[in-house]
Amino acid sequence: MVLPGLVVERDLGGARISAAERLGAVNNVRATLVQAVGGAVVLFGAYATWRQLRVNQEGLNATREGHLTDRFSRAVDQLGSEKTDVRIGGLYALWRIADHSAHDREAVISIKAAFLRTHLPWPPQGQGQDSPAAEASINSVPPLETRAPDAQVALTGLGVLCRERRPDWLNVSYTDLRRADCDGLWLHHINFDGACLEAASIYQVNLTKASLIAANMRHVELGTSILHQSRCIDADLRGARMVRADLREADFSGADLREANLRKARGHGTTFTGADLRLADLRGTDLTGADLTRAKLEGALASDVTVWPAGFDAQAAGVAMVDDPGAEPSILLQAAALARNVPPLQSA
Repeated sequence: MVLPGLVVERDLGGARISAAERLGAVNNVRATLVQAVGGAVVLFGAYATWRQLRVNQEGLNATREGHLTDRFSRAVDQLGSEKTDVRIGGLYALWRIADHSAHDREAVISIKAAFLRTHLPWPPQGQGQDSPAAEASINSVPPLETRAPDAQVALTGLGVLCRERRPDWLNVSYTDLRRADCDGLWLHHINFDGACLEAASIYQVNLTKASLIAANMRHVELGTSILHQSRCIDADLRGARMVRADLREADFSGADLREANLRKARGHGTTFTGADLRLADLRGTDLTGADLTRAKLEGALASDVTVWPAGFDAQAAGVAMVDDPGAEPSILLQAAALARNVPPLQSA
């Protein structure tokens, strides 16, 4: 009430104006001051509201983290249960946590990998129902989802979550994955060294830069899978089906590929140094730039559309030239093939 009059008197500097003009000037100053005070109140209210929202959000985050920690701990505890269905529930709970929390995704992936290593060691350490003997015929081994459904859930979750994982090394070596269902999974940068994947279905799987050194992969289905820059050194791939697989720059040094089906596979720059390719089917295979030094090719099948490295003499290597089979059909109902009886190997 007082300040507007003082402001007007100061601004006039002793000048004379009418009472109406003075009243108008005082009212203008008063309105300006009211607006300034109102604006300050609004700004303070907005700041106070923002601070309260921040405090509330931090509280919600803390509560959410606490709930996630509790769920995480309970799920991990379930993995130690003697009941298969409880372990499966724990694995799915961890999978759900990884979907909702990017911060916990790497931990969940590591736990699933450790679950496979500890529950399915290779060679098997027991002779229980879910662990057939290492020397058992593969035709007598049930699919993984039947003999160890919790391990199949862990493997599937691992392959799905790895799609958004940064390319760090993951250890699943020396695991018993006979007749496992890996179709469509992302298993890049994973260490399968020494693992047994005999008769597993690995159809349309991303195995880029995976390590499969000395792995047992007899009769494995690798059709249309990506093994770009993978390491299959000394691996046993007898009878493996690798139709239209991407084998570019992979290393099969010393691998046993007898009776393997590599029709229409892409082998640009692939290393087969010392590999055994006898009786393998190489019809339509593109081996441009491949290294076939000391490779055994006696009895291998090739056609007029097989592409050999520059200067390679297929006839001198003992390769049999036959007609090309034409286009390869797509594989359907691959999971049902997990229970099929595999034919005996001529090279066994």
